[in-house]
Amino acid sequence: MAHTSTMVKLGAPAPKFDLQNVNNNFNEKTVSLEKFVNYPALLVAFICNHCPYVIHIRDSFLSFSREYESKGLGIVAINSNDVLSYPDDSPEKMKDDAIRYAYPFPYLFDENQEIAKAYSAACTPDFFLYDKKRTLVYRGQYDSSRPKNSIPVTGEDIRKATDALLNGENIHAEQLPSMGCNIKWKKGFEPEYFFS
Repeated sequence: MAHTSTMVKLGAPAPKFDLQNVNNNFNEKTVSLEKFVNYPALLVAFICNHCPYVIHIRDSFLSFSREYESKGLGIVAINSNDVLSYPDDSPEKMKDDAIRYAYPFPYLFDENQEIAKAYSAACTPDFFLYDKKRTLVYRGQYDSSRPKNSIPVTGEDIRKATDALLNGENIHAEQLPSMGCNIKWKKGFEPEYFFS
C-alpha cells in the first residue's frame, strides 16, 4: 500500500545523523550531517533497494545527483527498512546496488530506524532539502511520475526547488507529498505518524 510524505513543517532544522556508509565509492565507514558543512544546500533522500517507486526514478535521480553535485548540492541517501523482514535492503545488498549503479552519494544504513523517525520519513522515496543553515525548504515528491502512470520521470519538482535554492530565489511553499512504499518498520517500532 502506498504511503505519502508527512510534510514536515518548513523551516525545521535538519536532524543530526551519524550512520554506517555502505558505498565503497566513498572512503568513510560512517557519514554524519557535519560532512556536508561546506555545502550551500543538502538533500537527504530516504530510499531502499527493493521499492518499485525508488526503482522507477532511480536512473533519473542518479543523473540529477551527478548534475547537481557539481552545482554545490550535497546529497545523502538513507535506508531505514527492517532488513530481517526485507533482506533485499540489507547492508550487503545496499553495497551491491551502490556499486552496480555507481551511486554518486553516500548510502547510509539506519539500522535502529531512529534517523527515519527524527526526519519523520514515511515512504521511499522521501526527500528533504535544506539550505546552508540546514533549515528545511522543500519536502515532498521528486516529480509526479509513478510506476504505471504515463507521466515521464523528470525530477521536475526537486529540480525547481533546488534551482531556486542555489540561485537565492524563493521556493514555492505549495509542495506536493512524495508517494511510495512505506518505510518497513520493525514490529512495535512504528511511529505514531505511520498510522495517520
